[in-house]
Amino acid sequence: MDAALLHTISLLGVAILVAMLARRLSLPYTVGLVVTGIGLSVSRLETGALLTHDFIFDAVLPPLLFEAAINIHWRPLCRDMLPILTLSTLGVIVSAACVAAGMVLLLSWPLMPALIFGVLIAATDPIAVIALFKDIGVTGRLRLLVESESLFNDGVAAVLFGLTLTWTQLPQGTSLSGAMVALTLAKVAGGGVFVGIACGIVAIAIAWRTSDHLVETALTAVAAYGSFLLAESFHLSGVLATVAAGLLMGNLGVLVEDEERAALTSQGREFVIAFWEFAAFIANSLVFLLIGLRAAGIAFADVGGAIVPVAILLVLMGRAVTVYPLCLLFARSRWAIPLREQHVLWWGGLRGALALALALVLPISLPFNNAILIATFGVVTFSVVVQGLTMPMLIKGLRSYVS
Repeated sequence: MDAALLHTISLLGVAILVAMLARRLSLPYTVGLVVTGIGLSVSRLETGALLTHDFIFDAVLPPLLFEAAINIHWRPLCRDMLPILTLSTLGVIVSAACVAAGMVLLLSWPLMPALIFGVLIAATDPIAVIALFKDIGVTGRLRLLVESESLFNDGVAAVLFGLTLTWTQLPQGTSLSGAMVALTLAKVAGGGVFVGIACGIVAIAIAWRTSDHLVETALTAVAAYGSFLLAESFHLSGVLATVAAGLLMGNLGVLVEDEERAALTSQGREFVIAFWEFAAFIANSLVFLLIGLRAAGIAFADVGGAIVPVAILLVLMGRAVTVYPLCLLFARSRWAIPLREQHVLWWGGLRGALALALALVLPISLPFNNAILIATFGVVTFSVVVQGLTMPMLIKGLRSYVS
């Protein structure tokens, strides 16, 4: 048997046991996976597992993004689109600037590596957030706000990361103009959305011509992965492409209850939801186990003891500076977000696989490469384990939002 396949099956077996135990102990599943991964690494068991940028981007992100997107109803999303876009665009910029400034002032990092770290760690991660909120039963408007923001802002962060990395590698004396940055942002983000919509339309058009639930499900898989890979091949945002395709197919096919208006059959809709829930479970299981395995092997002491705690503190401060002032903008409008929900938005802004994927793609020649990677793993591990474990207590303390 191929070694990679054997290791993958072994990890899935571990994930099943962790899932069963987590349900019995009423603990977030993702936290259990990371802790188990750390335990496996500390015990020096050979798993043969590798956490790479390509694995996260090509295997993990598309199913998780698509599964979340097809379950978001368009009408409530449109009602809260303004605060969602504000948090996922301006919020990413504010958070990145706060973290970068802190790394420069407190740790004396050069501006360029500090800015790169600030951008890659700025976005809340959809994988971690959506998995956690499903585990603890968060529903309603709060879940919509958190999930939608995380879906959009990771695409914005990925685009800004690419721009920042390009800027740091320009010859000395060369600069990027504001117009060039705006044009690139519009091209990468808008182009990704356009590709996703185009792929979704094609898939929906074909789905109208079949009543086979297996073909319908296969079309959603092609739309999810096809939109991502097609957008990335043109240097556009694959993340936003998959989200756009998922939103389109969800609202025209999966979530439509009227048989005459739905692009998918009733059997197809049920099967598609179950299929993507299963795909998300597999992707979550692998990526969070691998995070634990990789984090336990990181030599945190090599860059000094202050980097990780300072990075964690700055990320929490950056998230607070993002959530509370920006939510205050909507305090006297129909988009007002109650303070209790703002607390959940702040503490529930987990970092996860997306930040790691961006950190893992950094060129070796980049100054502070190792320090950025270690700081990223430290923040992600704290985020998933500490914030993940305490989120149910926060929700319970606020006495709402649990179904």
